[in-house]
Amino acid sequence: MKKGLLIVFSGPSGVGKGTILSRIINDEDLNLAYSVSMTTRSPREGEVDGVNYFFVTRERFQQAIANDELLEYAQFVGNYYGTPMAYVEKMREEGKNVILEIEVQGAKQIIAKCADATSIFITPPSLEELERRIRGRKSESDEVITARIEKARQELLETDIYECVVCNDDLDKAVRDVKDYLLRKIEAE
Repeated sequence: MKKGLLIVFSGPSGVGKGTILSRIINDEDLNLAYSVSMTTRSPREGEVDGVNYFFVTRERFQQAIANDELLEYAQFVGNYYGTPMAYVEKMREEGKNVILEIEVQGAKQIIAKCADATSIFITPPSLEELERRIRGRKSESDEVITARIEKARQELLETDIYECVVCNDDLDKAVRDVKDYLLRKIEAE
């Protein structure tokens, strides 16, 4: 059986990554599996261990770091988040193309560590449009929105580390572009 791809999928908050993924995740031609991350945060209502996240203690996470068991990790708001290497490799050995929706910080770690990783970055048509989309969700304060836009500005300076950059100015076209790119990568393997 052919080993599956390792796909890094990034882009600023509000750019439409989740929407694009929801449109392609069950496409049989792509044979995708969504990577489950490990975290030290407590489960939210309805979240299931091993489905939404692998929920672990801080000590277990630090042990995973020390033992080089993670493809990437980061700390946000006092909790660790990371991608367990054994889980991803198991899925890839089963022929699944594993997709990781991660921040630029984690993407850099994976790209440096895994020569066979493929990477896609989703951009907004403009920062103004991104801000309009985030404000349209009506779920964050002005200061959170300002922070998200500033973070997006920084992330957009790092798109050169990605193999493929897709602008989400038209959702259907962005979905097609991501799918077409992945199909080319799958066929090339």
